[in-house]
Amino acid sequence: MSYQKRTALALASGLASAVVLLAAPAAHATVVDVNYQCKTPIGDKAAVSPIDIKSVKSGSGYKLTMSFQKGVSSSPVELGKGAMSPSAVIKVGGADPGQVTVAGAPNAAAIPANSPIKISDLSGTYTPKKSGKVDFTAGVLTIKALGTTTTCTPSNNPGPSLSLDVTAAGGGTSTTGSNDSLPKTGPLDSAVALGTLGGTVLLTGAAGVLWLTRRGQRATG
Repeated sequence: MSYQKRTALALASGLASAVVLLAAPAAHATVVDVNYQCKTPIGDKAAVSPIDIKSVKSGSGYKLTMSFQKGVSSSPVELGKGAMSPSAVIKVGGADPGQVTVAGAPNAAAIPANSPIKISDLSGTYTPKKSGKVDFTAGVLTIKALGTTTTCTPSNNPGPSLSLDVTAAGGGTSTTGSNDSLPKTGPLDSAVALGTLGGTVLLTGAAGVLWLTRRGQRATG
């Protein structure tokens, strides 16, 4: 087999492998069931809602979005449009411990009496003071409606809904040795990152081989 054919086969095999790695599923946050114990104006209530926390890099910080997949608490009377305002605390652990307050828009439609209150997505901005691995866990939920306040506290010690390697502005102290800002939620993350790097190396290598091959053809032509 000629040198040129061997080179073409090697390049095709390498690029195919890179495509397979790059096609791996994207990382996503972990959905965690949170058992809320709520103190309401009409007594204690309890509800379990799966909680999802996502992040998007925004300037020197990260926009966090907390989503509720089920309603929590309820009201003995109908809550008219815009009558209910939710907010919550997201606990931050790891390299940069603390908390982030997230809030959502008032209810866009009336909520019938004695029905679960669906919480809109809550969002806020987290700006790390230190670089390293941090995790985000659902904290206390507060619902204000019709002049009353309902406080819902997680009772089942839920695990983090998101882990993230963050970089502080100005290069804060790193405790993990990593400045990668991609979510870390499973072993596939490393494969995707390696696939991206591998694809870059392979493409660069392909360009180099083609240049050498053409140079050799000009030298022998």
